[in-house]
Amino acid sequence: MIDSIIVFLIGLLLGATGIYISAKLILGTEDFGNAFMTALFGAIVWAVVGFLFGWIPLLGPLITLLAWVGLINSMYEGGWVNAASIALVAWISVLVILYLLAFLGIGSFEAIGVPGV
Repeated sequence: MIDSIIVFLIGLLLGATGIYISAKLILGTEDFGNAFMTALFGAIVWAVVGFLFGWIPLLGPLITLLAWVGLINSMYEGGWVNAASIALVAWISVLVILYLLAFLGIGSFEAIGVPGV
């Protein structure tokens, strides 16, 4: 149980960092608190929508991704294009961070809750 909580918190911190980096690059905002809340709500939305619709071939993952981008759209100004850009850059940022940590021997390249990993 403690291990699961630690993994969740580390994943949440990585997700928040990715969202913070992408929001700073795309919108110029520097609010880690908002990035953290977006990552937390995003994890909840991803889990719930993925559970409800993820079983539908092709369409389920697309609905889940759309819900995640929709949440980002509601948490940040700029519309759907900026929200999709934030999502993409956040995903790439987390991948880079995970690769660097794995290269340094800190953990392995895997993360639960990070889309596409």
